[in-house]
Amino acid sequence: MSELERLAAGMLCIGFDGTSATKHAESMLDRGIGAVVLFKRNVESPGQLAELCAGLKRRAGHPLLICVDQEGGRVMRMREPFTIIPSMRELGRTGDVELARQIGRLLARELRAVNIDMNLAPVLDVDTNAGNPVIADRSLGTTPELVARMGCALLRGMQENGVAACGKHFPGHGDTWQDSHYALPRVSHSIDRIARVELVPFEAAIRAGVAAIMTSHVVIEPLDRKYPATMSGAILDGLLRRRLGFDGLVISDDLEMKAIADNFGIEEVLVRGAVAGVDLFCICHSAQLQLQAVEVLVKAVERGELTRDRLRQANRRIGDVVARYVQGPGKADMSVIGCDEHRAIVSRARLLAAAPAADPTEGWR
Repeated sequence: MSELERLAAGMLCIGFDGTSATKHAESMLDRGIGAVVLFKRNVESPGQLAELCAGLKRRAGHPLLICVDQEGGRVMRMREPFTIIPSMRELGRTGDVELARQIGRLLARELRAVNIDMNLAPVLDVDTNAGNPVIADRSLGTTPELVARMGCALLRGMQENGVAACGKHFPGHGDTWQDSHYALPRVSHSIDRIARVELVPFEAAIRAGVAAIMTSHVVIEPLDRKYPATMSGAILDGLLRRRLGFDGLVISDDLEMKAIADNFGIEEVLVRGAVAGVDLFCICHSAQLQLQAVEVLVKAVERGELTRDRLRQANRRIGDVVARYVQGPGKADMSVIGCDEHRAIVSRARLLAAAPAADPTEGWR
């Protein structure tokens, strides 16, 4: 395999069906993919999950980043016997920063126990639209200050305990009327409003050292009327990299979501996304699309639409996260999963959340 093919494969994060690696997944590991993302469909038990992750890492033959969405509430890929985390809305209501840090630590300990290296959390979107069909209780609150404070505590708790955090969905999916899984949302707020509300939690997370940021499939009209953030140089290179100074790993949301798949061809998405600043592309389902993605990136370099240096830069950023957070396959202490200490932390969170809300009801609605 050529260096170019390996660089292109290194920019992919793939998903697959089943509780053991498929032949296709193994072939993609052999090609040098940078990451794997796991879902509920991949989880049967803690022991099975730990061995699945260990087996993926052994097969890869290179340090492999394994990711999962374990946010809390309705977005948790691992359920009991793992500790069931309350929704982020409930956690935000407590207003308790130390408790949020403990929840982050809890999540990291249980993920590390099954050989997972990155949690695709916290959600840093501000819940400013009561009619939002996709964020809602996944958000920590209705004010940017609360989301920033609690989100940073969560990510510190995770990263201090060996699991990379990924803030999402940049530059904000909290005030949309549509779900990007099914349609292409648009935000028309002024740049000043976006700076005062949507960007505040992301700026705070960057200062706190968040390892990665995930892009949103949302058109931010004041910055780019044509392309969603995942494909926009104005948003990723201009706003995230240059204005906010983030030099960490940029991950796309799943490219098979209808916001992207129904509006753009995969070639345009990958090339524009890579030029804009995406380092790691998530393709969570289609084996055919995963194979095609490698070829698209290779051919884009050969045609001069992408530079080899841009692919090297993306792989370097992936490598930086890998060096800090990826651990080789091993047998961790699974006794932490669902342990009394973790359940007590969650019980305290639920109790505090039931008290009068720390998040002002007027917020930014």
